[in-house]
Amino acid sequence: MLIIATAFGAVDIRVNEMWNSIRHFVSGQQPSNIYEAVFLQIRLPRVLLCAVTGAILSASGVLMQGLFRNPIVEPGLIGTSAGAAFGASVIFVLAAGIPSALKTLMGPLLVPLFAFAGGLLATWLVYSLAKNAGRISIMSLLLIGIAVNAIGLSGTGFMSYIARDPQARSITFWNLGTFSGANWMQVGIISLVAGIIFIISIRYSKQLNALLLGEDEAGYLGVDTNKLKRRIMFLNTTMVSVATAFVGVISFMGLIVPHVLRLLIGSDNKKLLPASMILGAILLTLADMGARLLLAPAEIPIGIITSLVGAPIFILLLKKFNVLQQKGGGDA
Repeated sequence: MLIIATAFGAVDIRVNEMWNSIRHFVSGQQPSNIYEAVFLQIRLPRVLLCAVTGAILSASGVLMQGLFRNPIVEPGLIGTSAGAAFGASVIFVLAAGIPSALKTLMGPLLVPLFAFAGGLLATWLVYSLAKNAGRISIMSLLLIGIAVNAIGLSGTGFMSYIARDPQARSITFWNLGTFSGANWMQVGIISLVAGIIFIISIRYSKQLNALLLGEDEAGYLGVDTNKLKRRIMFLNTTMVSVATAFVGVISFMGLIVPHVLRLLIGSDNKKLLPASMILGAILLTLADMGARLLLAPAEIPIGIITSLVGAPIFILLLKKFNVLQQKGGGDA
């Protein structure tokens, strides 16, 4: 899959050119032609970043659905994505007022850092408001998360309103997700985060399985539910904030992938986490291929592809597995 995704785009790259590019890089030589340079400097980091981002968002969906005990919860529910979008929009619009020394110091990390800070701030706000007498109510997290999401979207909308046309287009394009600026630094950072989070998340899979029985029942089994909620929220915030900070807001991946796999292989989080990361990487890579090829050499924001393709597939799967069947009550 990675080879196919790397081969096709606005510029097609043959397998022998990929091999020669890697061989020249290992031996310390420069690329011998434009195809090798495109493969090594543009196409390969983009495909790898796409795959790792898909894995992160899907694993985050598993964690959030396990925490809320609801298969239709998605990772941005607690305000992380909306907060990150607002942080990025602030930079797009107000970058001219930022001291040049700060711009020079942060360089290309300026937008990702502000997006990451926005995601963390929004999640901290949700957590603080939902905490009551030392306990964290799942319902409070849900409702306050919806409210904070609305605040973040309003802030982003205001920034779009006061922005000039190029800035407004940047905000819109970023809010729909893009891998066009992928580089090896981003691949390294997100891959490191993905590896660490995956190892930590697997440790909490049994506790999430116990939480499926209910908070009281999980407590009887020795699970500290408040501590588990805090840690899962921290893991989710870290994953979503880092991914969103570099590639923008990509919807639907954290919802559809875990839910589809739950229909296919069951609700054991120990199986769902690695399976979701693999399937998420594959599906987002396919979506990125569509974004690059459908209007080549132009590019469609990948968020449009994930929503346009994912929503009908999600509905069809729900119908196939009878998830939408009526359970009690009469016709409306």
